[in-house]
Amino acid sequence: MLQNRFFRYLLVVILIGFLVAIRTFESVLFYDPFIAYFKSEFHNQLYPKYDALKLFLNIGTRYLINSMVSLGIIYVIFTDSSKVKMSSVLLSLFFLILMGLIIVLLCFFTEKQAMILFYVRRFLIQPIFLLLFIPAFYYQQRNYK
Repeated sequence: MLQNRFFRYLLVVILIGFLVAIRTFESVLFYDPFIAYFKSEFHNQLYPKYDALKLFLNIGTRYLINSMVSLGIIYVIFTDSSKVKMSSVLLSLFFLILMGLIIVLLCFFTEKQAMILFYVRRFLIQPIFLLLFIPAFYYQQRNYK
């Protein structure tokens, strides 16, 4: 079924549509008071009030959903389960590192480090790693042929 090129392209477009839908409806689907905070002029403003457990669970859930869709895209593009396994290990490792970092930033640093929080949070809530993995796997695949 994945041998049909049209079907593969269609499946990739559908999966990218899921990522777009997650981004479009992020305010409805996930608890994240930092969405509005970072859309405003946040420099020199206090962090918004937030429920830490709820925030971390929602960020984790969003990362998991984005990761599952990203792994699906990687599988459809490359049809190689070893790339999916490697990606899932890397995504898990990055999640642990970045989630630990965001917890440290929120608990021990002030609003003066808001830009660091902005970028760490961005890696957790957006499928940025997908944009890094696809060219890397493509380059690797081209070099082995």
